Amino acid sequence: MIGVWALGAYLAVIILWTTLMRRNVGEAMMVGFLVAAAFNGADALSSGWAALYDALTDEIVYATVVFVFMGYLLEKAGVMERMINLLDALIGGRKGGSAYVSTVASAGLGSIVHNQAAIAATVGSVTIPWMERAKMDRTTAATIVAGNAGMGITFPFSASMFVLVGSSTVGPLLDVDSLILPLVAGGLWCVLHRLIVTAILVRRSGGQATAKENRPLLLESLRRGWTTLLLFVGVALPMFLTTGLFAQLLSDHTGADVSKAVSPIFWIPVVLIALGLVLGRRQLPRSPMAWAALIGDSAPRFGVVGITVLFAFAGANALATTGLPEQLSGLLGGLDLPVWLLALVIGLIVVAVAAPLSSTATMAAVGTIGVAALIAAGVPAPTAAVAVLIFSSCEAAVPPGGAPLYVACGIAGVDPLHTFRRMLLYYALPLLGIGVLVATGILPV
Repeated sequence: MIGVWALGAYLAVIILWTTLMRRNVGEAMMVGFLVAAAFNGADALSSGWAALYDALTDEIVYATVVFVFMGYLLEKAGVMERMINLLDALIGGRKGGSAYVSTVASAGLGSIVHNQAAIAATVGSVTIPWMERAKMDRTTAATIVAGNAGMGITFPFSASMFVLVGSSTVGPLLDVDSLILPLVAGGLWCVLHRLIVTAILVRRSGGQATAKENRPLLLESLRRGWTTLLLFVGVALPMFLTTGLFAQLLSDHTGADVSKAVSPIFWIPVVLIALGLVLGRRQLPRSPMAWAALIGDSAPRFGVVGITVLFAFAGANALATTGLPEQLSGLLGGLDLPVWLLALVIGLIVVAVAAPLSSTATMAAVGTIGVAALIAAGVPAPTAAVAVLIFSSCEAAVPPGGAPLYVACGIAGVDPLHTFRRMLLYYALPLLGIGVLVATGILPV
């Protein structure tokens, strides 16, 4: 069972590196990769290089970095701020309206950006002060923002999704195009859960409507912000071209498989960057030096993510050469559990690992194995993937929590410890249940 021991050492190193040594997760994934490769014994050097080379040449590593830069560009261009103002003008006038704006904005931003810390920072910096003005306590405001940040994982095309479909364990069993629409459905179930939680927290905290003088005018917000809705068209267009009846008609007409000729992973960030350049042209730099400064400022954000994803892939590849997928799948399959109980066990493992790690690292470490085990138990591959991605979206919801929790608490000026119970009760446990219900087919995707 050398693969299982390798996984244990891999996780232990990553957890120690990020929690006790307080180093960033990118470094942790590099060290974890070296440890995983070492378990191949005499073949450690050759198998480690092969694992790293496969990761370096993977399209998904490129896509992840470009998606992160795209989110940074949209933020700097003021596109996200206009979208949030538009939502506030539409729904901010109801009781607890600022909290609902935070939830809906996080869902919309999550479906485009997917970076949980960026979602918490962008939405929280605007909506946490609004929630305070609406008489909601700061702990509740931070809880809502942090709990909503995980929605970026439950929509296409997050880094966690890319790690999953690009892995040697699940990739051959799961076509990326077949996952897109089920993951949209899974994401919508998670949005519904967040809206219900927001309603409960608004009621308990006594939140009020945003004062009229603090709300943007609807007509002005529509005039300035309606164009931001084109971002969703930019996401939908490549999906529309590569799936369903229209894709089949195009394939028949051209004689080529459109779903392979037009890669959503490649074109969605390209289209959204182009839209961001057009929509944010007034706030973006005008000179080459200013552009160089903007790109330089973005490097720390997508640099860490890029290193994390690269070595997450490399580590997963190295673990695969130790026989881990077969060994762990055999262990889970040998339990001979009903699907709902197997899904619960996998969910608990994923949630436990997500507590100290990022969702991307969690997916690389145990998520792919969980999906493979559910597929072996008879769960359709897209459904299994959606369920495990929902489990991994608990990154900020389980103590000690991930970056989104600390970003939100930092903006609100509250002790993160005061949010732990609420995060577990309102976000982690329900998301665990939603993932199990999806895996068993009770919640259709």
